[in-house]
Amino acid sequence: MKTRLALSVASVGVIAASLTACGSSGSSGSSASSSSPMSSTSMSSPMSSSSPMSSAPMSSGAADASAPFGSGCSAVPASGKGSFNGMEQDPVATAASNNPVLSTLVTAVKKAGLVDTLNSAPALTVFAPANSAFAKIPASQLNAVLANKAELTKLLTGHVVSGRLTPAELAGSHKSLAGTTITVTGSGSDFMVDGMASVICGNVQTSNATVYIIDSVLMAK
Repeated sequence: MKTRLALSVASVGVIAASLTACGSSGSSGSSASSSSPMSSTSMSSPMSSSSPMSSAPMSSGAADASAPFGSGCSAVPASGKGSFNGMEQDPVATAASNNPVLSTLVTAVKKAGLVDTLNSAPALTVFAPANSAFAKIPASQLNAVLANKAELTKLLTGHVVSGRLTPAELAGSHKSLAGTTITVTGSGSDFMVDGMASVICGNVQTSNATVYIIDSVLMAK
C-alpha cells in the first residue's frame, strides 16, 4: 500500500510538472506571437506607409483633380492676390488683373468692356493667353485688334466657354461665347488647343471660372 501510494504521489507530481511546463511555454509563445506582430505590423508598418501616403495624393491624384498643373505655373506669384489661393477668391476678370502673367490679356478685356460680363457669369472656362502669347503677334497687328472693339470682343470671347471644364473634361470640341469651336487634344497635364496653343498652366481656379493659361492667342476662325 505504501509503495502504491508513493507511486501515485510521484505520478501526480510528474503530471503537474508537465502541465506547468506546457502552460509556461504556451503563454510565452502566445505572448511572442501576439506582441511581435503588433509591434512590427500593426504599429510599425502603418506608420512607415502613412508617410508617403500623405504626399502622394498631392503630387499625383490631386494634381489632376484640383491642383494647377504645367511648367508655366512657376511664373504665378506664390502669395498675394495674384497667387493661386488669391485668385480663387475673386471672379475671373478681377483675379486675372492681379496676376502679372496675364496683364496684356487684362488690358484687352478692359478695352473690350468685358470685365463685368466675365465677372458676373456663373460658370466659365477661360483659355487665357499669357503675355508671351500676345508677344508673338506683330505689334502693328495687335494694336489694330486692340483699337477695334468689335473685332477684339470676338477674339476674346473666342477664348471663353460656358461652364467649368475639369482637366478630365477638357479634351474635345467646345463652343465658345463667340460661336467658334475650340478643339482641345491631349490628356493628363499635356493639352493642345486648336493645334496651336499649349496649356502651360492649367486648372487655375477663380470664384466663377476655371482658367487654362495658354502660350498662343487663338485667332478668330
